[in-house]
Amino acid sequence: MPPSAGSDEDSKALVRKALREVLVGREDPEGFFAMCVSALGHQETRLHFLSIIQPLSTANISLHSILTSIYREYFSKTEDDELEVALALSLLEMRDHQLSAPSQESQLQQHLERHIQKSSSQQISRSQSWGNSHTQHTNVAESRENTNLPKTGDLERVNQPKINLKGNPGKSLTMCAPVTSNSLREHGTAEGGGGMMHEGDLDQPEKRKHSKNRRQRRKGACQRIVGLPTSPSARPPVLLWFRRDLRLCDNPALNGSLEVGAPVIPVFIWSPKEEEGPGITVAMGGACKYWLHQALSCFCSSLERIGSHLVFLQAKGESKEVGSSLCCLKELLKETGARTVLANALYEPWLKERDDEVVSALQKDGVEFKMFHSYCLRDPYSVSTEGVGLRGIGSVSHFMSCCKQNPGSALGVPLDPPVALPSPSHWPQGVSLDELGLATMPRRKDGTTIDWAANIRKSWDFSEEGAHARLEGFLHDGVYRYEKESGRADAPNTSCLSPYIHFGQLSPRWLMWDAKGARCRPPKFQRKLAWRDLAYWQLTLFPDLPWESLRPPYKVLRWSNNHSHLKAWQRGRTGYPLVDAAMRQLWLTGWMNNYMRHVVASFLIAYLYLPWQEGYRWFQDTLVDADVAIDAMMWQNGGMCGLDHWNFVMHPVDAAMTCDPCGSYVRKWCPELSDLPDEVIHKPWKCPVSMLRRAGVVFGQTYPERIVTDLEERRNHSLQDVALVRREFGQYVDKRSGCDLVPLPPRLVSEALGLSHRDGGVVKEGKQFLLPVITRMEFKHQLEDPDADAASNPYNAVLKGYVSRKRDETIAFLNERDFTASVMYEGAQRKERLESDYRRMEGLPRLPAPRGKARRTTTAKDRFSTVPGGAVTSLK
Repeated sequence: MPPSAGSDEDSKALVRKALREVLVGREDPEGFFAMCVSALGHQETRLHFLSIIQPLSTANISLHSILTSIYREYFSKTEDDELEVALALSLLEMRDHQLSAPSQESQLQQHLERHIQKSSSQQISRSQSWGNSHTQHTNVAESRENTNLPKTGDLERVNQPKINLKGNPGKSLTMCAPVTSNSLREHGTAEGGGGMMHEGDLDQPEKRKHSKNRRQRRKGACQRIVGLPTSPSARPPVLLWFRRDLRLCDNPALNGSLEVGAPVIPVFIWSPKEEEGPGITVAMGGACKYWLHQALSCFCSSLERIGSHLVFLQAKGESKEVGSSLCCLKELLKETGARTVLANALYEPWLKERDDEVVSALQKDGVEFKMFHSYCLRDPYSVSTEGVGLRGIGSVSHFMSCCKQNPGSALGVPLDPPVALPSPSHWPQGVSLDELGLATMPRRKDGTTIDWAANIRKSWDFSEEGAHARLEGFLHDGVYRYEKESGRADAPNTSCLSPYIHFGQLSPRWLMWDAKGARCRPPKFQRKLAWRDLAYWQLTLFPDLPWESLRPPYKVLRWSNNHSHLKAWQRGRTGYPLVDAAMRQLWLTGWMNNYMRHVVASFLIAYLYLPWQEGYRWFQDTLVDADVAIDAMMWQNGGMCGLDHWNFVMHPVDAAMTCDPCGSYVRKWCPELSDLPDEVIHKPWKCPVSMLRRAGVVFGQTYPERIVTDLEERRNHSLQDVALVRREFGQYVDKRSGCDLVPLPPRLVSEALGLSHRDGGVVKEGKQFLLPVITRMEFKHQLEDPDADAASNPYNAVLKGYVSRKRDETIAFLNERDFTASVMYEGAQRKERLESDYRRMEGLPRLPAPRGKARRTTTAKDRFSTVPGGAVTSLK
């Protein structure tokens, strides 16, 4: 209820006068809000405060935002907080009636201080009881007396409305908001955990909330600001170093910065020299840089919505000391006075080495550096083969067994986004996003710009909201077809989430939890995250994975140097429609699904004899989801020199039976072939001249000629080259099993000898250890007779559209049944005609008509209508 002294009009006049004091800077926003509560009362303030400050929405937007945040936070207290505020207000309202001496006023003030301190101590005990099992604890802001009021624009204390005691204007009480955070829920940790999820985990009961509830919380319901400081001078600001974690949801470093209880300065440092690493990694190609530019722009908008913004810095200079991220951080620490830096870890070996140097250098200067884990489900440097062995290394099954046998920290529950970030009183000077040069377009000689990313902009939503919308759409539709139809290029059966995962706009933990929450839980989709973690584990074991073959014999494999073939493959002008459509989609949109990546990779390696490194470099430059670890692992496996072997070679024509049976994918990306019939659209060279003329197809003009014609001969030649190098380097072939031998990296040698890398025991020098790895069966058979052709090899790995033997037999049965039935029917009709003609010639009566003519239907229940093996009765 409002105070008894003074009327409503006098109270409102007092509020308007105080508002003018806030505008000129003589009163702080929190003091103004506390005065409104004191003058108008709790209920009147709830009803009329927003209308009172409405003129500020045009006159002073930042002040209006601060006051709105204070209002919303104050009236979103829990029941306990409401009781505390009600008690404080009631004591203030009784002041004029109960206080008659200064001693009584001091007693009231002491009573309020004791009450608030008691409440704070209870909150501390609750927060400690919640976080006993975690490595980080919530820092509770202490109640302080403060006579220095902040200037307009400060967000450090939006959660702490002050109640000024009229008898002592120079002294105020700070009402501390309870330190609560849904980031410290029952299963979560601040670091995010690092446990790999297994298929068996899907059926285990867990205390978690449905993904739909998390989506509602993303909209801002029931969210609290965590650990805001009591004054700008209470603690120095915190530097939050963003790299590839451009999101608010489930960001351990972001939540960790809030728990420090100090102003937060988000910063992004662009250092292309450090990104590339020592070898030919092409870590940031043109498409990736463009996506990064757009993602940073969207992320800036997200930060501005919660009262902050991103500071951009660019590391310039050739020397390691001058043009490095470390140099930029040191200058920023000196300018801002910050003594804490937080970041999410990266796992590329050269970036981890950079981060280790930064941590060591800053700690020597007395700066605290906290690194959080979130980029993978499992920290690749923590994966061990102990208890599992090395047999089958390179496969995802072996990797998941290692994670299950040697589990890391718990995966934890995804963290909710904050609703506000405390801002510093002084922002450091940075550069604009455009000055980083991430989205610079080339220019022609006449000065016009070549906008090669126009189609990429039309194809993607680069924001974090776009990532969650795409995930939600996939879990409501495409996930139900993913298990069996993810290879289809003509239908949206894949998630298209890979670029969002790569740039951290969607965390793998959030994706895993939402996938578990979906009604359809395809193991194939969830294993994709395990493949991603496996790729990073291999990169930590073999840092030269992006440019050097892991199997020594294949380093001297004979490759073609036909540059025209490479150009035709890159531009989608090979003369094979399925390959051309995929490569054109890659160039225009920066993406293609996994099946099509296998098709174009097999064509480059097995049919064009071009080295896998060329394909890797092109993918890294044109894919918006270009990931060094994943691309290097898959291209090495496709190039026959990785830890695993593809047991198939995609045929550029027959693979269309699975991914594009009706030709709609080819028609979309190769419109010059759109008028060809379905039967020949994937092999237009077999079309009659008249059909080509009607479709407007002229080879060499409207559509290119085939750059290679005899695919079988080139496939045989590729297989014989592999057999020759394996015979030449027999020391790298296991005589007993026929498997290739790969030198073991020091970390695996240490584990094999019983030395744990976690204890620092790593073998660095000594005898070379060779490990048998998975080898394609046809390579083992070809070793005995290198000159034999691929057709005579019983383990021929040419894959014709994933057509299984069972499906071949079913199709053969259907063809035979239909042929036999048609012959029998024709014979019966001929016999009936002869019988009818004979009776008519002899004058005999006609045969009685049958009562009912049997008809075969697709729903017939007789045994002749049953198709064996569950095959479909109609095939396109």
